Amino acid sequence: MSATICYYKVTELKLPLLPVQESELWTIEAKVTYKRTAGPSKVSMMLPKQVPGYVVLDENFVSGRYGLTLENEDLNRVAQWAIRRSQGDQTLYYRMQLIPGETPEFKDKNVAYPVEQDYPEIMRTALTALLEQVRNKSADTKSFTHELLQRLNAPDSDENVKLLRKDAATPEAWVSRVISILQGARIPSRQVNLLILSDGARHSRLVPWLQVYTGERWVTFNPKTGESGFPSNAVLWKYGDKPLLDVSGGKSANVDFSIYKQSRGMIAVTQQRAGIINGPVMEFSLFNLPVQTQNVYRILIMMPVGVLLIVLLRNIVGLKTFGTFMPILIAMAFRETELAWGLALFCLLLALGLMIRFYLEYLRLLLVPRLAAVLIIVIILMTFVSLLSHKLGIDRGLSVALFPMVIIAMTIERMSLVWEEHGAGESLQQCAGSLFVASLSYLLMTNEYLEHLMFVFPELLLTLLAFTLWLGRYTGYRISELWRFRSVIVKGN
Repeated sequence: MSATICYYKVTELKLPLLPVQESELWTIEAKVTYKRTAGPSKVSMMLPKQVPGYVVLDENFVSGRYGLTLENEDLNRVAQWAIRRSQGDQTLYYRMQLIPGETPEFKDKNVAYPVEQDYPEIMRTALTALLEQVRNKSADTKSFTHELLQRLNAPDSDENVKLLRKDAATPEAWVSRVISILQGARIPSRQVNLLILSDGARHSRLVPWLQVYTGERWVTFNPKTGESGFPSNAVLWKYGDKPLLDVSGGKSANVDFSIYKQSRGMIAVTQQRAGIINGPVMEFSLFNLPVQTQNVYRILIMMPVGVLLIVLLRNIVGLKTFGTFMPILIAMAFRETELAWGLALFCLLLALGLMIRFYLEYLRLLLVPRLAAVLIIVIILMTFVSLLSHKLGIDRGLSVALFPMVIIAMTIERMSLVWEEHGAGESLQQCAGSLFVASLSYLLMTNEYLEHLMFVFPELLLTLLAFTLWLGRYTGYRISELWRFRSVIVKGN
């Protein structure tokens, strides 16, 4: 059955068997949630009117019983959802699809030059001194802004800069402070808000950046480094410092951005063919799920591949591991830490935890308190490793928090018991087997081609299930047993 569905998708719907690398297509989904209060509800969210560097292929709204209107507000668009009566928690979706491409820039007809600001006396003195220094080392507005940002972000800044940087802790407050300083130089400036494109992101937020008018056009600057130009992986979502979301008749409003990158050929075929052939196969495609859910299933759908590998290595090869699915969970953690760092951090936690576990043996604890103590010790070790790596400047060490702590605690307990009952050799052998299986599972589960096949053709899960059931009926010798009793086999022949 799975082969039939795959054949239909490839021949009729023209879904590719390999990941297509022709052109990037980004799907951005904004999920709006809030809790309603009494009376009618009205939700306003700012949307991009034009995205520099990208072409908008499609956009759609999922708003249920809400009324929807779109309005232009200066350089932004505003989507307004309204409903007279609603119950419970509310969720609205906005989805946009982009491909890289050239778009004409906005031409502001009337750029207002700022009037002289009324600064406090102490700040006016510091600002005047700073602007004079920057003006002497710049030739035009662009170089002036670059030099100003370099000085404001310098770690070894003077007292004037320290005064001007005071109480600007958040990114929004920092951009607002820089704009206020530029107003002192009579330079038009404004805040722009970027969405950084990262494949698989599920809880992204807008990042405030700076734009300065040079007399001919607006130039974008990174407010932390002073570099000019848009990042190659960013979308300009809105202009100005107005709130992204405004809700009346509700509370606890929030916007979550989910982002997913696909190939242009794959998404075009998926959507266009689904619209033409309107068959039941594409109605149940994973592409129809919200982007945030798609990103979760792109990970979950690869787990059966690792599970089948464990079945092969345990039932056919005879490789020993701690537990059945512990290697799979460790391999999932390796997706974030990468293989080499994941192995090193896991072995470090295992070694430290095992030494403390042997000490607990002298206390003669009952089973459940002993397991609870081991779990607490694992959390303490993970915290210590994260703090130590942060102090040493090793960012990879912070990913130790991604390891499943319960699995590590059970592995330490299981390894210590095997050590006591069967010796250190058997315990280390099972530990090495577990790490070997976890490493192979990681390599399979992160393979780009396998991930593409499993996500586009999820019916292949039925094929994996069939292989698993078939291997479950195997009662012959394992390869490790044939090697173990090779001398007997040779004498028998």
